[in-house]
Amino acid sequence: MPELRKDPIIGRWVIISTERGKRPTHYSHVEKKVSPTACPFCPGNEAATPREIIAYRPDGSEPNHPGWTLRVVSNKYPALIIEGGLSREPVGIYDRMNGIGAHEVIIETPEHGLDLVDLSIKSFRDVLWAYRERHLDLQRDSRFKYILLFKNHGEAAGASVEHSHSQLIATPVIPKRVAEELKGAKKYYEYKERCIFCDIIRQEISDQDRLVAESDSFLAFAPYASRFPFETWLIPKAHISAYTDTDIDMYAELATIFKDILARLKAGLADPPFNFIIHTSPVGNEYKDFFHWHIEIIPKLTRVAGFEWGTGFYINPTRPEDASKFLRELTVPSSPTAK
Repeated sequence: MPELRKDPIIGRWVIISTERGKRPTHYSHVEKKVSPTACPFCPGNEAATPREIIAYRPDGSEPNHPGWTLRVVSNKYPALIIEGGLSREPVGIYDRMNGIGAHEVIIETPEHGLDLVDLSIKSFRDVLWAYRERHLDLQRDSRFKYILLFKNHGEAAGASVEHSHSQLIATPVIPKRVAEELKGAKKYYEYKERCIFCDIIRQEISDQDRLVAESDSFLAFAPYASRFPFETWLIPKAHISAYTDTDIDMYAELATIFKDILARLKAGLADPPFNFIIHTSPVGNEYKDFFHWHIEIIPKLTRVAGFEWGTGFYINPTRPEDASKFLRELTVPSSPTAK
């Protein structure tokens, strides 16, 4: 069973998961191209994955068989497992608990050669909707404190299967990175009685220097203190604490601007590997006033090296104002999309 161990100096939890070590690509640095006939995420190979949790099947086909347009399954090599109790306990001065959580894979399309950016707005919206469905289901489990949705695109960004997919991990603790955001946002709210994210939105709209794209309900911009070149945040303009509280009618609009940002990154940076992370409020209602959900999109254009690991400082060689201007003014070639 996986376990969580707490660093007693800075309070960071680490997952020790030997199950992940069983992956065929474990410790491998060579990207493998897999044909659709061997790909576990392609139609016809449903038996190669755990049984589906949900699937969108327009033709009403049988579960765990072809006919789906989107499929969610448990990760075959999970970082955390859903069965069991937490069993929190001390180990001398240290703290540990069982590695209880959920680890799921959202298979975004049945078509092996398509990336998320290639999907139609409807299919992209279905991916975002599946995120919502799984989040709402898992937050009912009292063992889980946080649910993270993320995507690794490209081998350099951590993708071990080339077929387009994203992932969800539910954890029994609030991750340190999220806790730092919560602490900073709460401190700002207690001082100014305003949401820091809402103030950032107003500032970025006023400045215009770091805007990448804008729609009626969403804003995409390069953060003022961007850690990485071309780091881009996508955020609702209205104050919404949890991703799942987003109005149902907004998901198609979110898909449209999200697809546009990914298309700009692909066209302007030669299809870079990237990660995106959805930071939403933890499970519970106590964060509604001061936290604001957002998506962080991080192209992998530089490497985090010794100085960054040793100090926590990031060295970004590209001004966010220059990065946003480049993306904003980019003419994105039209390309056919999946139906």
